[in-house]
Amino acid sequence: MKILRFILQKEFRQIFRDKSILAMMFAMPIVQLVVLPLAMDFNVKHINLSVVDKDHSSFSQRLIHKIYASGYFIPISSNTSYNGAIHHIEKEEADIILEIPLNFERNLIREGKQRVGVYADAINGTKSGIGTAYLNRIISDFSSELEWNAESRPRGSIEILQRSWYNPLEAYKFNVVPAVLVLLLTLIGGFMTALNIVKEKEIGTIEQINVSPIKKWQFILGKMIPFWVIGIIIFTLGLMICFFVYGIALQGSLWLLYLFAAVYLVAVLGFGLLISTYSDNQVQAMFIAFFFMMIFMLMSGFFTSTDSMPRWARTLSDLTPVTHFVKVVRMIVLKGSDFSDVQLEFLYLIVFAIILNVWAIWNYRKTS
Repeated sequence: MKILRFILQKEFRQIFRDKSILAMMFAMPIVQLVVLPLAMDFNVKHINLSVVDKDHSSFSQRLIHKIYASGYFIPISSNTSYNGAIHHIEKEEADIILEIPLNFERNLIREGKQRVGVYADAINGTKSGIGTAYLNRIISDFSSELEWNAESRPRGSIEILQRSWYNPLEAYKFNVVPAVLVLLLTLIGGFMTALNIVKEKEIGTIEQINVSPIKKWQFILGKMIPFWVIGIIIFTLGLMICFFVYGIALQGSLWLLYLFAAVYLVAVLGFGLLISTYSDNQVQAMFIAFFFMMIFMLMSGFFTSTDSMPRWARTLSDLTPVTHFVKVVRMIVLKGSDFSDVQLEFLYLIVFAIILNVWAIWNYRKTS
């Protein structure tokens, strides 16, 4: 333990001596956690709409007014032909075209049905898909209103009572902010430790350590503990930002959340140290860490649900600790889950932590 204490003193002095590292580890995650969720708004607004109204009837005007009154659509043009409207799509001035055909009102009154055309610019798939869904919903509501006006009591009407659990306002920040906190913790832990041993190789101090009576596990543990402490501090600051900046109150146990964070940090720090044992210089370590961090971020369920991924992608996603910790943080923070609900994820993180750190210790070779 005396040797380990000396290694820890050396590491803490080395960390706090380099002001740039302190800025990267503390200032950058705080700024990113405050700024990124504000920019990552998954609610699609300001959809540019071009309307082709060939009927110019009272019904078509009511439909157009209802669409613009929703607040999601911005009027770009009112054309008399589809060719005139498609020109706005080609110039990227419009996102969606709504075409109301001739005899729109007459067919609705006489036949009770009428088709309308909705054409979307699918280059931005998210905006076109969600925008089209908004438009379809508004048109369906308009159709229901016409049926209600036609009969005092519509036949077979169904009343839908909708309730959103754990996020009643369906605010995107409740889903995004906890995941951003996990990703920032992963980036800090993975990158900083990946560069740690490699830095010793580049400045030449690794040779002095190799000929000293320091065991491999003492050296790896001495490299890990300082960054583990810093990771817990960053995680605490992140939780405070979640509450004071975004108003996200913790619904579950704080101690359970810290238990998972402690184990997860051991796993991700072990992964960074493993990369550093395979790398010869800091540039090489950065590229290897960046390669794996991109996979972790894209397949963690942060941007897209893992349930919608192909089977091979879900298997690969389950083999990353980030996926399990993102799920756990959301469940504890938003849902108030207890240990029985997340015990399987805890076992996953324990296994990841053991494998990655044992691998890092085994792969670090001391040469005399």
